[in-house]
Amino acid sequence: MNKLTLKTEGDTHVIVTRHFDAPPEAVFRAHTDPKIVQQWVLGPEGWTMPVCINEAKPGGKIRYEWKHPKQGGFHLTGEYIELVPYSKIVHVERMFLPDPTPDNHVETRFEPDGAGTKMTMRMTLPDAKTRAAMLATGMEKGMEASYVRLESMIGNLMPSAASH
Repeated sequence: MNKLTLKTEGDTHVIVTRHFDAPPEAVFRAHTDPKIVQQWVLGPEGWTMPVCINEAKPGGKIRYEWKHPKQGGFHLTGEYIELVPYSKIVHVERMFLPDPTPDNHVETRFEPDGAGTKMTMRMTLPDAKTRAAMLATGMEKGMEASYVRLESMIGNLMPSAASH
C-alpha cells in the first residue's frame, strides 16, 4: 500500500511523501494536465471540480473550484514559479474558504524509485498558526483520498509505444 506520510518541520513546513506505481513522467503529467487533475484532485467522495485551470509553465495560473451537493464549495488560486519536466514543480497557492489563506509555497519533486516514483511535496507556510489551521482542515485525509483515486487511474497515463 502506498499511503502518504505527512510530517512537520520547524514551525512553517509540511512535508508529504508518497510512492506511486508509475514512472515520474506519468506522475508529473497527472499534476500538470488539467484534464487529468480534474479527475483525481477531488478529496473525499462526493466532491467535483467543475473548474480546473492549470497553465503548467512559469508564471502560469492555477484555479481549482470544488463543489459538493451538501457542503457547498471552495476554491484555490495560484501561480507556477518553476517546472522541470518530470522532476520538479514549484508553485504558490492560496485557498479561499471563503476568505483567502496566506500563500503556501509548494515544491514537489518526483524521483524514480524502483519501478515507480517517490513524490516529495514540501509546503512552506508563513507561520505556525497558518500551518496548524491548514492541517486542521482534514487536508491529509483529502490528499490521500485523491492519491488513491490517482493510483487507480495512473496505469492509463503511462506513455505507450504508440504515442511516440
